[in-house]
Amino acid sequence: MNTQERLDFTRIAEAITYIRQNFKRQPGLEQIAEKVGLSPSHFQRLFTNWAAVSPKKFLQYTTIEYAKKMLKEGKASLFDTAHETGLSGTGRLHDLFISIEGMTPGEYKNGGENLSINYSFAGTLFGKIIVAATPKGLCYMAFADDEQEAFDALRLMFPKAAYQQQADEMQKKALSFFSRDWNEHDPIKCHLKGTDFQLKVWDTLLKIPMGQLTTYGDIAALIDNPKASRAVGSAVGDNPVSVLIPCHRVIRSSGELGGYHWGLTRKTAIIGWEAARMECAE
Repeated sequence: MNTQERLDFTRIAEAITYIRQNFKRQPGLEQIAEKVGLSPSHFQRLFTNWAAVSPKKFLQYTTIEYAKKMLKEGKASLFDTAHETGLSGTGRLHDLFISIEGMTPGEYKNGGENLSINYSFAGTLFGKIIVAATPKGLCYMAFADDEQEAFDALRLMFPKAAYQQQADEMQKKALSFFSRDWNEHDPIKCHLKGTDFQLKVWDTLLKIPMGQLTTYGDIAALIDNPKASRAVGSAVGDNPVSVLIPCHRVIRSSGELGGYHWGLTRKTAIIGWEAARMECAE
């Protein structure tokens, strides 16, 4: 690391410390930039390059993590939580939760208490799978080598939701991935919980054509964050709708397959199956 890089790192570390210590005051870009002795535009570029998110987004993440802690403890109302985190009211708290968590603060606080989720297990060419849906759309799809472990992982997302083990039309539509004619595209509505960055990565995964592969670096470039390959990898790994959101189509720039939560043998098989289907369709 050269002298300039050390100086830049020191400034970013100082900015992060300042944001974490003062997030309740919701400091603006100009205020944070002044603290580290840079112009707002220069600081914006530098921080984004180093942290892979903008200063505003980092402030939002810091704020919402504190809000989530308060709501989990159950000791504060939504109004008190908004006030304590430096937000002007419950409206801003609501907007922040929708943007970062994909749900309202009330839904987060209640752990999905008023949410109804149908789930079922089904056999596929690549092993048993669990698929679940809310009234808003598909919320979970994963390989289920152990049914209890698979259900427990689903329940962690919405611990207080009401679960019914029954198949519905949303689940059937999702499972048709393994049998339908891919010349006939039938959109599937999803109900996903994730940060803005995760949702952006997952949306990019959906644009990878069947039978083709891409790299973590390519995805980072597509979302205009070329230095965020590692963060992209984490977001790909957190994908809640396996296969349908095709995280298996992402490999390392070296050509190696990289990781896969359900094993490289399964990843290789899915990639080969898709390539064969596309070849037959030509």
